[in-house]
Amino acid sequence: MLRLGVNVDHVATLRNARGGIHPDPLAAAILAIKSGADGITTHLREDRRHIRDADITAIRAGISAPLNFEMAATEEMVRIALATKPNACCLVPEKRTEVTTEGGLNVAGQHNSLRPMVTALRAAGIRVSLFVDADEHQLRASADIGADIVELHTGAYAHGPEAGDPDELIRLTKGANLAKALGLEVHAGHGLTYANVSAVAAIPEVVELNIGHFIIGQAVFEGLPTVIAQFRELMNTARA
Repeated sequence: MLRLGVNVDHVATLRNARGGIHPDPLAAAILAIKSGADGITTHLREDRRHIRDADITAIRAGISAPLNFEMAATEEMVRIALATKPNACCLVPEKRTEVTTEGGLNVAGQHNSLRPMVTALRAAGIRVSLFVDADEHQLRASADIGADIVELHTGAYAHGPEAGDPDELIRLTKGANLAKALGLEVHAGHGLTYANVSAVAAIPEVVELNIGHFIIGQAVFEGLPTVIAQFRELMNTARA
């Protein structure tokens, strides 16, 4: 079955808008798992704009499902990951000025700096994922430095027409096929919604989707269990 990872970053965004402890990202993570999520994703940004260090500690200790820890490729984040021991780390590009992640990691251009981080994380028993565009050079570089997983950046696809850019879908499909041939597990995410998730879910090499902003935003209107159930139905139908 195609897995669904739920990103709870923007529960922390709501909390931080006013301060205090409500809404609690850990409570959201627990509810998401009860509602059918297969795992939880959190992104500890360098500026701590939403998820904070204490959230990572609490979620890691408080959930029964796998934790996917999104992180910039920095020594500080590697230290935190090694201390926290999430099930997986997803290395992503990060700029202080961006509102959200704008593209995939330049693995080919950062080959020498990324390899020791990947090696250290894997040596600690942490699976390593790289958030990349569906580009042949980036996928081959990801396999070369020893990553376990690539998460294909679906932003260009999702930000096209409402149902997804068809040319970008072809690119994602070819990228997923190459990644699997290179021995990489294939995940996908960024900008996925009710309207565009089905085509990505139907790509046979993709085994996990990670979705955050739309799920948390739509939960304001429908409730988290309902939104997760709707995504599961769309994903399962697309796979069938």
